[in-house]
Amino acid sequence: MRTIQHWINGAFTPAGATRTAPVWNPATGEQRAEVVMAGRSEVDAAVTAAAEAFESWGDSSLTLRSRVMFRLRELLVEHEDELARLVCAEHGKVVEDARGEIVRGREIVEFACGITSALKGDYSDQISGDIDSFSYRQPLGVVAGITPFNFPVMVPLWMHPIAIACGNTFVLKPSERDPSASTFVAQLYADAGLPDGVFNVVHGDRDAVDGLLDSDGVEAVSFVGSTPVARYVHERATATGKRVQALGGAKNHAVVLPDADLDFAATQLTAAAYGSAGQRCMAVSAAVAVGEAGDALVSTLESRARAIRVGPGHDPATEMGPLITAQARDRVASYVSSGAEQGADVVVDGRGVTVEGHEGGFFVGPSLIDRVEPGMEVYDDEVFGPLLSVVRSRDVDEAIALINANPYGNGTAVFTGDGEAARRFHRGVRVGMVGVNVPIPVPTAHYSFGGWKDSLFGEKHIHGPEGVDFYTRAKVVTSRWPRVNRPSDSELNFPTAQ
Repeated sequence: MRTIQHWINGAFTPAGATRTAPVWNPATGEQRAEVVMAGRSEVDAAVTAAAEAFESWGDSSLTLRSRVMFRLRELLVEHEDELARLVCAEHGKVVEDARGEIVRGREIVEFACGITSALKGDYSDQISGDIDSFSYRQPLGVVAGITPFNFPVMVPLWMHPIAIACGNTFVLKPSERDPSASTFVAQLYADAGLPDGVFNVVHGDRDAVDGLLDSDGVEAVSFVGSTPVARYVHERATATGKRVQALGGAKNHAVVLPDADLDFAATQLTAAAYGSAGQRCMAVSAAVAVGEAGDALVSTLESRARAIRVGPGHDPATEMGPLITAQARDRVASYVSSGAEQGADVVVDGRGVTVEGHEGGFFVGPSLIDRVEPGMEVYDDEVFGPLLSVVRSRDVDEAIALINANPYGNGTAVFTGDGEAARRFHRGVRVGMVGVNVPIPVPTAHYSFGGWKDSLFGEKHIHGPEGVDFYTRAKVVTSRWPRVNRPSDSELNFPTAQ
């Protein structure tokens, strides 16, 4: 049985840990490895290594940091297939989907390659007599990232390339469900020339998380996960004076107006709802059919859902793989049941799906439920699986009100050919990321990712310009170089510009 170790100070930790957790192959239901679980001593060792590395890395040149990022970018291209197959084996998503998350994560590395531009300060000459003023940003020190299972490559890449390029050192606590991708990336960093201790990986559960949140050596924490845990991370870490950006859960709606191209909308919604088995924080889980669009949209969605090929992620014919665990599979199935019990119409039932040769896998098929209403569990909860609920709405204003009444505010979309309706929609919804005829509006690297309401705790969104701000602090210098033998003009009054 392969054992997945921590990566601390440029090396794997020695074997012999007392506590481990199983790592499953979701397509077979068989254990493929065990991962060592960190306690406070391992967390402290990683933070100490990062703190020692910061002494030199924090003063390293922007040119050196950029060169490391350029090299990391090339290594991610070179090892894309190997890394994608590793994600497939532990997460279950199809290989091509795993490639997609690597590419999107790599875009953040490309943004970090240009850190010299992102960290440019301001300079004002002669703001007062013989006085100049300028500003720049400096790194915080040791920062930490706590990331979920659903994007084991992309979400950590939202954090550590920018943090490290800004001059910080980093401790990553990835999901213990699919941990191998993070240690693989750690080795790529080493190959890229990153000094030991700048990037560290500790595996674990709540003990490791609490160790990072409580550590006096950690200056900031980035988190992506469920809303209850995001709230907990924010409260506990801010109580110890840390900066926190904690991204929580989602209930992403996609509104389809009667004038929309229904074939196009249904195709896009099918991909957004069932891609990666619905295990995306930006997956569409509620389709809002406006007016007469309802019946035709449901009929088209049904045919699309029934045509999806479910199977192991390594099979090129597979379009949708398994869920991450047996518990996740059973949870999704329970929402299909509760939807039916609470009055919704089950149009496509994915419960009980089995895949030949993979009968032990954690599979559930695409499910489609119509005439769902707020108050039903399937609508109110974040299902996080291949289940699409259809809600009926009279008009676009009612759809906007429905979205705004939801406690989540991560992403939403509208499908329409009416520019005025689209503008009214994106201005009116209280949501952080909006797509117009784009079902999963994940911003590119030069914009920042983040939701509103219960989807974000903290002031800053993740990656992009706000990521640079989060991982640095501003410093303003007011400078004067007196002329030789010039009399002093200092006074006891508060200084003013002259």
